[in-house]
Amino acid sequence: MPATLGYFGISNNGVNLAINLLFLFLAIVWLSLLYWTRSDAKRRIADPVLRLCATACSLFPFVGTIVYMIVRPPEFLEDVRERELEMQASEARLAQLSYLACQNCAREVEKDFLICPSCHARLREPCAHCQRPLEMYWSVCPYCETPVAGAAPPRRRREAEAYAGELPPEYS
Repeated sequence: MPATLGYFGISNNGVNLAINLLFLFLAIVWLSLLYWTRSDAKRRIADPVLRLCATACSLFPFVGTIVYMIVRPPEFLEDVRERELEMQASEARLAQLSYLACQNCAREVEKDFLICPSCHARLREPCAHCQRPLEMYWSVCPYCETPVAGAAPPRRRREAEAYAGELPPEYS
């Protein structure tokens, strides 16, 4: 029977089988790392040329995947899109909060307007002392501390709680 030389000059069939299985295992791991790099690049990189470069980098066994893991973008494209949508929604909510409209003509008005510049409807009353615009429910001007004429006096805590039916035990 002719002696066949195996790897490293070893002619033992058991050792050659073990070395073949090790090479097969390394090839399978390398191909799986190649696939993982491609799929991860698809989730993280929008540019198809950069995705192809990342996959090509992974063709160098094991080292290419490690280099890709070091230089890859830190977040997924879905997370970037979601964050951008949240930012747009937040900006839209802020725009709605800062938008005031006239109750008569529904045109945009500023917070300190006394009358609507379009329809001349009264929006707020001016303070009798400092002439700054007052909200309808204020009982005192917060700018100059002048009491507002015709405003309901503020109720005390006990009156408000008794009215709501939540009188504390010490007042019963």
